[in-house]
Parts: sequence; structure tokens; C-alpha cells
Amino acid sequence: MTQAPVQSVWRHRTTGLAIAAGIALVDQLVKLWLLGPMRLRERGVIDIVSFFDLRYAENRGISYGFLTADSLESRILLFGMTGLIALGVLIWMLREKRFGDIVALALVLGGAVGNIIDRLRFTFVVDYADLHFGTFRPFAIFNLADAAITGGVVLLLARSLLIRDKPEDSAAAA
Repeated sequence: MTQAPVQSVWRHRTTGLAIAAGIALVDQLVKLWLLGPMRLRERGVIDIVSFFDLRYAENRGISYGFLTADSLESRILLFGMTGLIALGVLIWMLREKRFGDIVALALVLGGAVGNIIDRLRFTFVVDYADLHFGTFRPFAIFNLADAAITGGVVLLLARSLLIRDKPEDSAAAA
């Protein structure tokens, strides 16, 4: 492999780290704004439009309250488990060569780090985005970090299903 492709791959990985850091930072800034000046915790709900509200929720588990961590031991276990998953995603991202996959993994990593910071600060994840159509809610209340994780996973799945690697030597394939 020549020097230029190696530099390009590391530039992509550095970009991925910046994306992950940016997502975690923006996630925390949004929560800081909602809990501070907007006083969402005290207000409970802020109506935005007919199908979307800001609604304060404490998520003490993972998706949809699965694996709820109420005791100190279960919070430590959940924190450790999410930390190990985030570390695994980081290692995967640093080994990945394709930019689209690096971006997808960066979304997952940034969202995971944002939620891990919440667990350190509050012992739970702050959720606030409530998408609903009347009484129908297609999703649990979520946050920016959750949306980044979901978007990253969907992007990874779409890329793995729709994009095929080109053979390195088309003459060898023939």
C-alpha cells in the first residue's frame, strides 16, 4: 500500500473521531440547554408542534427501558457493558478502511459516548424527544445520542446490504 492511501485512511479515521466527539458534545449541549434555561425537568413537557414535543424522561435502562438498572450494582454493570460496547465500536472504527462505514461507526460511537456521559452525570440517560401522532408513539422518547446510534446502525446495515466491494484485480477475477 502506498503512502497516500494510508494517509487517506487515517484522515478518514480522524474525521470519524471528530464526528463522534461532535455528536457527543452537541448531545450534551442540547441536554444542558433543556435542563438549564428551558427547565424541561420542572416543566415536564414543552409543546412544539402537533406531532412533536419535548418531554422529560429518565431512562435507567437501555432501549425501551430494557435492562433497567435500579441498584448500584446493576448501574455499574450497565455502565461497564455500554462502555465495553463503545470501546468495541471505537476499535472497529479505527480498523475500518471505508469512509462510509467509518462515518456510520462514528455516529454510533458519538451517541454511545453521549449516553455514557449521562450515566456518569445522572446515573440515567436524559431523553426528551417525543414524536407522536395523536396517542400513537412509533418510538419511545429519545434523545440526539439515540438518534445518532440508530442512524449509524441503519447506515451500516444499508451499506452492508447494498454496497459490494469491487474485486481488487478484475483480470484475476476473469
